[in-house]
Amino acid sequence: MYKYLDHINTPQDIKKLNIQELNVLSNEIRKFLVKSVSKTGGHLAPNLGVVELTLALHYVFQSPKDKLIWDVGHQSYVHKIITGRKDKFHTLRQFNGISGFPKKSESIHDIFDTGHSSTSISTGLGLALARDIKKEDNHVISIIGDGALTGGMAFEALNHLGHVKTNMIVILNDNEMSISKNVGSISNYLFDIRTNKAYKKIKDEFEHITSYIPKIGKTFYRTAGKVKDTVKYFMIPGALFEEMGIKYFGPIDGHNLDELINVLKSIKKLEGPVLVHVVTKKGKGYRFAEEHPDKYHGVSPFRVDKGITESQSISYSNTAGNKLLELAKKDDRVIAITAAMPSGTGLSEFKEAYPERFFDVGIAEGHAVTFAAGLAANGLRPYFAVYSTFLQRSYDQIIHDMCIQNLPVTLLIDRAGLVGDDGETHHGVFDLSYLSSMPNIKVMAPKDKKELEKMIEYSLKVDSPVAIRYPRGEAIVLESEDSNLDIEKWEILSKGENIAILAIGAMVQKALAAKEILLNKGINITVVNGRCLKPLDHEGLDDIIKSHKCIFTVEDNVLSGGFGSQINLYLNSVGFKGSITNIGLPDKFIEHGKVDILYDKYGLSSEKIAQKIIEEIQ
Repeated sequence: MYKYLDHINTPQDIKKLNIQELNVLSNEIRKFLVKSVSKTGGHLAPNLGVVELTLALHYVFQSPKDKLIWDVGHQSYVHKIITGRKDKFHTLRQFNGISGFPKKSESIHDIFDTGHSSTSISTGLGLALARDIKKEDNHVISIIGDGALTGGMAFEALNHLGHVKTNMIVILNDNEMSISKNVGSISNYLFDIRTNKAYKKIKDEFEHITSYIPKIGKTFYRTAGKVKDTVKYFMIPGALFEEMGIKYFGPIDGHNLDELINVLKSIKKLEGPVLVHVVTKKGKGYRFAEEHPDKYHGVSPFRVDKGITESQSISYSNTAGNKLLELAKKDDRVIAITAAMPSGTGLSEFKEAYPERFFDVGIAEGHAVTFAAGLAANGLRPYFAVYSTFLQRSYDQIIHDMCIQNLPVTLLIDRAGLVGDDGETHHGVFDLSYLSSMPNIKVMAPKDKKELEKMIEYSLKVDSPVAIRYPRGEAIVLESEDSNLDIEKWEILSKGENIAILAIGAMVQKALAAKEILLNKGINITVVNGRCLKPLDHEGLDDIIKSHKCIFTVEDNVLSGGFGSQINLYLNSVGFKGSITNIGLPDKFIEHGKVDILYDKYGLSSEKIAQKIIEEIQ
């Protein structure tokens, strides 16, 4: 089917090809990617942009002896294809299939497990210094995107690399985007480098001329060096990397294989740290992805000839964004903050309507929290919309800058619970545990769309930190007769006898479905919407244990320290004599796969919840 790709199974295979053949292979890989990802879903646009770069890296270096570390890893599909996983690519992100990110368990060519941003340079430096200590001989290459470069950790690593000056190569893949359009001074900085043609021309001509001047003494060379530096400081923002002690090369056309290979061959001979600035086009080779790289960053299955179709349903992300926009119209204190994901968190319309009250801080969640705390300290009401898995990077800031000072910052925690195909690095299953341990913060999880809206409204009225977590996907509406306007109080959704399920967030729907299964077996249970974990509704819980001897808690969070753990602590403190069974996620990292498959495997499907209750009461 493919002239060259069909014969590529290891990195050694591409070394047999010439430049012309590699260019044909690049086109074949793009066709393969579009066809395959259209069926499985995945990160399409980032991988279409790094085809030539990946081939050049494997052509010049010797993986796995030479270490290639992919930042985030959502641009590692081409790497996977040419390192023996092409025939398994139809299982990408499927349950029991290959991961959408580098995994050491999959291949000796995957040097380090990744999934979150801005880690590759730190990892690479650790590998490089370990190599030096062990007196090994290999290259270490970290590949990082310009979006990931906005993460503070990347600069901490660059600072350290420039200090120790070990041999290491950083490839800066600059496609002007992360998921959404990059923002901030770093993005502007790289744009200046990309567009500064005058510098490149002068630099090339100067170096060419001086290379042919015969030996005329050390004085000339010192002078020439000063002149070179003067040109650099006047004309290139890349001087930042040079000042950090890192040799800078670029910008280089990331789709020109001849140029890429020649540059990589040259820099591998250099001593000390090197940064190569490669400019690529995200989504290259597939028209829809080139025109809308943000929409094709991560995709669900789609038709190749028509591209992706927009969902007509309202998601929890859109619900949160719409409610925030509604509040902003009435209250000019309302501020929206995102960490490089305005569209993913439902804030695009807010951005358009109130640009002066919208802030995209880049991939910098820790900064986002403290920035929000500063806004709150001066009388504003900031809302930070962030994926649960990425909020983990701001743990200290939540404690130190939000909670200790009891500032009214609201965390809108998107993608909470199991998120499916991206797997263990992206499941948001720890937030209930670590947030509930912090004083002053209110922790909530809505059962449906309407309750999410109520919680956001409520957060504007309280003068303390608030965390509202909600799942990925379509925002459902559950029937409810709740007239209780106090969102901190629990809601009785159905009344039964002796047995009660206390559920939180997305698990309320599962609990209601489990109730119907049990009812068909003659077992009538009470279902409680435990929508507020902190403060815990002690009064409501007291009423429940008066008439129920068997309590079951259900949550899409790890059991350790979560919803069930907090209820256990209270029931123990009041001397509850009945039984308590916690249903949630075990003390392990959950693999990738469709959410429904994972729910069933880990006992969170309605059928498995009902089965667990039957087993415990018999």
